[in-house]
Parts: sequence; C-alpha cells; structure tokens
Amino acid sequence: MKVNEPQLTVREHKDIARVDQDSKRTHGWYVRIRFQGETKSKFFSDKKCGGSEIALDLATTWRNTTEKALGKIRTDKRMVTTTNSGTGVVGVRLNEKTNQYDVSWLTPEGKQGKTSVAIRKHGKEVAFIRACTIRHEKERLRLGGDY
Repeated sequence: MKVNEPQLTVREHKDIARVDQDSKRTHGWYVRIRFQGETKSKFFSDKKCGGSEIALDLATTWRNTTEKALGKIRTDKRMVTTTNSGTGVVGVRLNEKTNQYDVSWLTPEGKQGKTSVAIRKHGKEVAFIRACTIRHEKERLRLGGDY
C-alpha cells in the first residue's frame, strides 16, 4: 500500500524527509535539525497525525519552532554552521603559506565567492577581523536579511 503524498518541492521542506516503509508499515515525515553541534529530530506519523498533509504541517511547525529555540536562522538556503578551518569561523581560513586569511562564501545565486586579506598589510588581528566582517556581510547578503 502506497501512501499518497502531496506534491512537494525540496526547497519548501528543508530538513524534512518523507519516510515510507511498507515492510514496517511506517509512513510519515522525519525532521532532523543540526545546529552548532546539536541535533534535534522527531518523526510525525501519518496515522497518528490524521494524514500525510497534517503530519507535514505539524513537522514544518515543529522544525520552525525548534530552529528558533536553538537560535538557528529560518531559511531554506543551505547554511554551514560548523568549521574545521582552525579559526573557529565558518568560511575564514588562515593560509600560512601566503600569510593571509582566505575568505569563502556562496553568492545568492549559489556560486562560490572568495577573497583574501593580507596579514602583512593589516597585521594578524586586523586582518582576521576584516576577513570575518567580509564573510558575515556576504552571508547576510546571501540570506537576504539581518543575519
């Protein structure tokens, strides 16, 4: 038995996945939110919620509420919230070979953007602050708000 799904677009339902396992008679929506090393998840069963569309509405509401409680910005655009660059700032990396901070971001069109800030020209502390400021501004422009 296949459950009828409403017509969906991926963009409208970021972090929400459809689960249909006929063998286990499991049908519903699974929400998983990751933010700053923390993961929250919840399953919304079609049967318990009164149907697929109601379960999806509940899943969406729970996702939005949970994101807000975690301090995560509500957007359907992809966001990177963890870094392994060594600086502790997403999109800002110290390049010791060239003695600069490399800054990278996604443009509103989804293309890669990058620049660098010279440590020799600005000093290490000022260069880092400039690099972080550039990254923050580019991310704010991409998300189209007061990030």
